[in-house]
Amino acid sequence: MNAFDRYSNYVWEVLDEVRRTQAANIDAAAQLAAKAVAQGGLIHTFGTGHSHMVAEEVVYRAGGLAAVNAILEPSLTGNEQVSKSELTERMEGWGKIIVDYHRIDPKDVMIVISNSGRNAAPIEVAWECQKRGVPVIAILSRAYGNNLASRHSSGKKLMDVADIVIDNCSKLGDATIKLEGLDVPVGPASNVSAFYIINAITVAVVEKLLEMGVKPPVFLSGNLDEGRDYNADLIEKYRGRIAVL
Repeated sequence: MNAFDRYSNYVWEVLDEVRRTQAANIDAAAQLAAKAVAQGGLIHTFGTGHSHMVAEEVVYRAGGLAAVNAILEPSLTGNEQVSKSELTERMEGWGKIIVDYHRIDPKDVMIVISNSGRNAAPIEVAWECQKRGVPVIAILSRAYGNNLASRHSSGKKLMDVADIVIDNCSKLGDATIKLEGLDVPVGPASNVSAFYIINAITVAVVEKLLEMGVKPPVFLSGNLDEGRDYNADLIEKYRGRIAVL
């Protein structure tokens, strides 16, 4: 079996495991998020390093909810100076600054994405939200959480400061395909899984809002001819509350 087939099989196994084992957690997360949107709150998303891409995936997105605020702290995302962000995400003190700056409110919900769940910034963002009565949903790998120590001085991990934990079911080390002639594995799957999870949460939130009799604030693709006009009212409604708008 070639590398492509092996990686494809691995990805499908991970996604199938998520579907089989995490459905109840995804539903519970969607319930919290739907409640937040229904009462006029926001769904905040936050991740450092590669996980920031998952936070960004669902903001201003075709088929996505307008009430999503992606917190993309430049020093933590790795869009630039990625080797620096690997170190800054381990620094303590980010959580309070970020939560205060974005004025996160108890009627909101926070989704924190961190594959390892061991670095200070995502841990503190979640912890600071909990201190303020904001529900926290974590998307992470339990394989990391169960086997590696926290890098935070409290000893806490992200899984310890979240109300709902969703396992992305990726393996320790993330990349697991070993090729002859190379000692280092290739083929990570954590973000593939996390993208699936966060979009699954979105779909379930929309369904729950409809069941509650609340019109979901869903964006139409801006690349459709009518997209910008359709989205105009949602953009105006959330302008000033959503960082990227």
